[in-house]
Amino acid sequence: MKISSIAFPCLGMAFMAFFLVSCNAAPAIVRDMNGDILREGANYYIIMPVDHGKAGAVTLSSRNGSCPLDVVQSKYGTDKRYLNIFSFTPVNLKTGVVRESTDLNIEAAGGSYCGKPVWKLDSYGGEFVVSTLGVKGNPGAKTIGNWFKIEKYLNHYKFVYCPSVCKTCKAMCKDIGISRKGKSGRLVLNDKPFMVSFKKF
Repeated sequence: MKISSIAFPCLGMAFMAFFLVSCNAAPAIVRDMNGDILREGANYYIIMPVDHGKAGAVTLSSRNGSCPLDVVQSKYGTDKRYLNIFSFTPVNLKTGVVRESTDLNIEAAGGSYCGKPVWKLDSYGGEFVVSTLGVKGNPGAKTIGNWFKIEKYLNHYKFVYCPSVCKTCKAMCKDIGISRKGKSGRLVLNDKPFMVSFKKF
């Protein structure tokens, strides 16, 4: 009986320790198409695995021939000659990796003639579109439109706008999908997310 009275408290303590560790576990790491870890600052193509029977990709395009550049579905599929490459910068730079459901900035590599190619939420044509001219870092109310998240979606991923960098801000939480308004193929906030994968540049 003495052994049992000692063993059960020990089991209880072990369970509590496991519970606490589980609660504090970090979000899952995002992985590219090869199963490798998505690294902060590295360059990637954003691939849309299937769209109307064929693979697509994400790139930048001018808005009616002027700035800013909007984030759009490429008209040329996965032809790398017409694609931008992107990098991801998490709010917490100490880890060096990109994790699911974690605030991050997304930036087109190489700059652009329209200024800083950092993703930013913008209002255009009656929709909330994903555009550019955002800024990296400085999390808070002034940059609330510059933070996005990657979340698991089916067997791939999706983009989400649901920033948590400002505790006092009342930000929207929406999936990011494709707008067919005017056949533009812009990335917008809606309830129909599209799948994405990441291919190392």
